[in-house]
Amino acid sequence: MTAVPLSALRPFSRLASPREVVRQFTPNWFAATMGTGILAIALAALPGAPPAVRALAQGLWVLNIGLFALFSILYAARWVLFFDGARRVLGHSVVSMYFGCIPMGLATIVNGMLIFGVPLWGQGAVEAAHALWIADAVMAAVCGVAVPYLMFTRQSHGLEQMTAVWLLPMVASEVAAVSAGLLAPHLTDPAEKLQVLAAGYGLWALSVPLALGVLGILFLRMALHKLPPAAMAASSWLSLGPIATGALGLLVLGEAAPAILAANGLGEVGAAARGLGLVGGLALWAYGLWWLAMAALITARYLRSGGLPFNIGWWGYTFPLGVFAVATLRLARQLPIPALASLGEALVAVLAAVWVVVAARTAAGAWRGELFVSPCLADEG
Repeated sequence: MTAVPLSALRPFSRLASPREVVRQFTPNWFAATMGTGILAIALAALPGAPPAVRALAQGLWVLNIGLFALFSILYAARWVLFFDGARRVLGHSVVSMYFGCIPMGLATIVNGMLIFGVPLWGQGAVEAAHALWIADAVMAAVCGVAVPYLMFTRQSHGLEQMTAVWLLPMVASEVAAVSAGLLAPHLTDPAEKLQVLAAGYGLWALSVPLALGVLGILFLRMALHKLPPAAMAASSWLSLGPIATGALGLLVLGEAAPAILAANGLGEVGAAARGLGLVGGLALWAYGLWWLAMAALITARYLRSGGLPFNIGWWGYTFPLGVFAVATLRLARQLPIPALASLGEALVAVLAAVWVVVAARTAAGAWRGELFVSPCLADEG
């Protein structure tokens, strides 16, 4: 047997000191909360799931809350203790995109509060989810405006360097839109329900058209400059994210709209909103099939041509696939097509397998300290 070096058994053995965990902490880590949260939501969405699966989903949601709290403390500490290094992220053309992961990770907690918290704590969970959603929606909208503004004014970009990480800050708003559609029916005041529903449609519009435009540019970039480096291989899956989330948003908002609009004297609009949600959601979902197939083919090519080096970006494999799986299951609830439910269940199974691999490798890499690397500090001596 090969002896394991004692240094490999010590936490953060690859770092000069444990303080480096804070100094090197980046918003990329919040992608782990997105992946963990969407797995919990996807498992809970499985039709006829046994109690053990529901309990596992709830456990993942609780774990996700812990991860989000830990990451928030670490990242806040970096800004307090290492402000000069932390602010360099604003000028970094890649790491700054991951600011969008923070509100998207929080959105999975909000959705979980409605799925798991309401049966446990009743209306108190709804009030907590409402407060968290307001914070999430504000952060998402700010990311969707501020990060592109930094791209236009402070950062250096080129078409040949472009990847799908450009989508992350703008997609946060449509994720918050999904949460709005889930939250609104749980509220008690009809006027408040309408406000949240309207905000959900607004957040969807703040994100999806812009994301679709970026996808068109990304298609051109891939045709002209081919695939990005293997270290960015997981970014090929990020293209699926805004399409799947856009479809899910229309489905969820359209499902909630008729009752809410009718309660506010707008009943004639409700049927149109539901029809738009179903038809629009189905169209976006079908478009997502193209990007799903393309992402799978691109990943297979990377595997054939030398493999995929592990990094924290591997969490990019989880959230887009998970949202597409949840959108598929939601579509199956509205359309009597058995194949949709079967496909959704298969996607959830694949998501769970991917999550296990990525989570295990992340835990090992974090223990050794090798994943705590801030590209913003690369120019430091």
